[in-house]
Amino acid sequence: MDKIIIHGQNRLSGTVRCHGAKNSALPLLAACLAAGDPCRLYNCPRLADVDTSLDILQHLGCLAVLDDGTAFVDPTNACYREIPDALMRRMRSSIIFLGAMLARFGRAELSLPGGCELGARPVDLHLSALQRMGVHVEEQHGNIRCRCDRLYGASIPLEFPSVGATENIMIAAASAEGETVIRNAAREPEIVDLGNFLNACGAKISGCGESTIVISGVRRLGGCGHTVIPDRIEAATYLAAAAVTAGEVTLTHVCPEHLIPVLSALEKAGCRLENSADTIRITAPQRLGPVGYIRTMPYPGFPTDAQAIIMAAACTAEGTSVFVENIFDGRMKHVGELCRLGARITTEGRMAVVEQSQNLTGAPVTACDLRGAAALIIAGLAARGVTEVSGLCHLDRGYEALDRNLRSLGADIMRVSAE
Repeated sequence: MDKIIIHGQNRLSGTVRCHGAKNSALPLLAACLAAGDPCRLYNCPRLADVDTSLDILQHLGCLAVLDDGTAFVDPTNACYREIPDALMRRMRSSIIFLGAMLARFGRAELSLPGGCELGARPVDLHLSALQRMGVHVEEQHGNIRCRCDRLYGASIPLEFPSVGATENIMIAAASAEGETVIRNAAREPEIVDLGNFLNACGAKISGCGESTIVISGVRRLGGCGHTVIPDRIEAATYLAAAAVTAGEVTLTHVCPEHLIPVLSALEKAGCRLENSADTIRITAPQRLGPVGYIRTMPYPGFPTDAQAIIMAAACTAEGTSVFVENIFDGRMKHVGELCRLGARITTEGRMAVVEQSQNLTGAPVTACDLRGAAALIIAGLAARGVTEVSGLCHLDRGYEALDRNLRSLGADIMRVSAE
C-alpha cells in the first residue's frame, strides 16, 4: 500500500487547475446508460470511483472508456440487468445506477453499496420514490431486486433533500410516462449539472437547483456531449492547504459561487480572497484566526464534504472553532488522527470543538475516509517535521494527482510505495 510523506511548513504559492467534479461525474456516467446513443463527458477526472463507474458500465454491456479527460460511453449494446456485489462494494454512490437500469431495462438487481463508512445512508428514500413510479421492490439479505413494466410519473415528496435520491428519480423519470414532481429536492450544483446533461439528451426537466423539480417524461433519450462542472471540494482542499501554509495560490477552472460557505469561513479566518468568473485567488495570513461556528447543511449550506478539510485548517488557528455535523453520523473519524498531530479537539456526538494548539507536529496517521485523507494531508502541510499518511485508497476515490499538484505549489510531499 502507498503512503504520502510530507515535510511540513513550506509556504504554497502558484497556480493550480481544478478537475471535474467527482460528485457530478458519477451520476452523469450512470445517466449515460439511460441514453439511447453514445455520450461524451469532457473534463471527467481520473479517479478510483470513476474507474468503478466505468467498470459497472462495462459489466452491463456498455463500451465505456476514459482517455485524456474525456469519458466515452456507448450504451447501445447494454443488456445485463445486475451489478455484482464486488462492484457495488467498491463505491458508496453505486446506488445511482438503479434509476438508470430501470429506465433502460425495467429490471435491476444489485446489493447495498460500499465505499466510505460515514454512517447510515439508507436507500429507502430511493426505493420508496421508485415504488411511487410503479417499481416493484424486493429486499432480501442486502440484495435489492426491482422490476417494472413501465415507469410512470408521480408526485414524490422527499423527507430529506437527498442528493442521491434526487438524482435517481431524475434519471428514471426522464423517460417515464407522464410528469414527475420532486418536492424538497436536493439543490446542489451537481443536481443542476445532471439536469443540464439530461436536457441535452432530450429530457424535459425544469427547476434544477430549486426545491421543486418538474420532469416531463419523453419517449426516448439520445446521446450528447457535456462538460462536467468543476470540483468544489477539490477547490476547498487547495484553499485550505494555502491557508495553513500562509500561502498565496490561484485556482483556475473553478466556480466561486459553488463555494460561498467555504469562502466565508476562510475570510472569517483572515484570508483575503479575490474571485472572478472561474478563478479564486487566496492570500492567507501568517496565522489563521478561528472559523467560528460551522454547521454542515444541504446546499446552499456548508457542505459536509468540506467539514474535515476546514477543520484541519482550524487546527492551526488562534482561537476556538466549533463544527456540527448534521448530514452523516460517522463523519468525525479524522478527529483522532488530527489529534495525533497535536490538534486539540474534543467531540460530543456530532459536535467537535477545535481549540488553539501551539504547533502541529508530524506523525504517522491513517485515513479512514476520503475527505479525512485530505484533512490529514492539509494538517501535515502545516506540521513541523514529517507526517506519513496511509489509507490512500480513500484519497484516490476523489482526487487526481493531489500530491503532484501540491508539489507544484511548493509543498515537500511525495507518494511512495510502502514496504
